Amino acid sequence: MVKHNNVVPNLHFHKKYLASSRGPLKVKLSLDQASKKKSRRLARAKKAAALAPAPLQKLRPVVHCQTQKYSAKTRLGKGFTLEELKAVGFSPKYARTVGIAVDFRRTNKSNESLELNVARLNAYKSNLVILKKGDDASSLSQLKGTIQPIDHSKPELEMADVTDDMKSFAAFTTMREARQETKVAGYRHSVKERKEKK
Repeated sequence: MVKHNNVVPNLHFHKKYLASSRGPLKVKLSLDQASKKKSRRLARAKKAAALAPAPLQKLRPVVHCQTQKYSAKTRLGKGFTLEELKAVGFSPKYARTVGIAVDFRRTNKSNESLELNVARLNAYKSNLVILKKGDDASSLSQLKGTIQPIDHSKPELEMADVTDDMKSFAAFTTMREARQETKVAGYRHSVKERKEKK
């Protein structure tokens, strides 16, 4: 019997890390994580050398975050839509060969986002250098990091003097009256129509 106000015993002693009737339980440990650090770094360098002088990362679109809470913020998306690529004159197959990420599932919900990403693609297109086989690429440097990162810098705050009009303005009363007007707008409209019919 449990005595006093203690934690209810709920201990998990059923895991068998050694050989058992169910066979050995596969518990993956990352004890070699530190020693693999060098091999991972060398693998990244090898990949970068194979891609050179092409950039390591692909160009990605600017998209709005999901849900109403975060929709005001922007981030880099998975890939450009077919509509955005068509506006620039790229086919999806060709776009992937020149370092542009393509997302077949995403669709454009607004004209503003379409224009923003088309401008992004046009800026990339103007700076794009395409080499043919046998061309000398020794003078070109490889771009590392994000291509065309988003500028998250906030504008400076403007300081203004408080005027008498600002002091006299009753914000709460104005909002309350406006809310009441919208509530009774339909009723007033129906009353007006009834009077006109008479």
